[in-house]
Amino acid sequence: MTDTVLQAVRGVVSALRVIAGALLILSVALNFANVVGRYCFGFSIHWAEEVMLFLMVGCVFLGNGVVAWSGRQIRMDVVVGMMPAKLRDALYLFSELLFIAVAASIVAFALPVLRDLWAFDQRSQSAEVPVVYPQAMVPIGLSLMILLVLTRLLTGGDPARASDAGH
Repeated sequence: MTDTVLQAVRGVVSALRVIAGALLILSVALNFANVVGRYCFGFSIHWAEEVMLFLMVGCVFLGNGVVAWSGRQIRMDVVVGMMPAKLRDALYLFSELLFIAVAASIVAFALPVLRDLWAFDQRSQSAEVPVVYPQAMVPIGLSLMILLVLTRLLTGGDPARASDAGH
């Protein structure tokens, strides 16, 4: 059972890496096209900045799932690292559970906002993109992080990647 779960998680993490990478590449390509258009042809893409921002939001919030799975999020743990192993492990577990609680509350608060954005069909100023899509990246990304952290805690993580630096 654990092997099946880990295999599914590996697939999700791989998909998240590909999607986050594609969003980053699209953002860079759009920026490049805008720079070339502006300085070589005297024409700029008026909606480029807005769309690049949306692409970067998607890249960050979907890419966070990879970080959550590997457990390599930024921590202020200099003092914790010097504590005895049992206390250190207890504090790491507490921080993971606290993360899950905070992320779940943000997801819960975001859902009514998304519902209203969808109902009112609010769109961005320049690109006319429905704002619900980039805003949805926050609860989607946090939900994926919750799922991956819970899976890591319940399965002990991925032994195939124990020595991997997360790349």
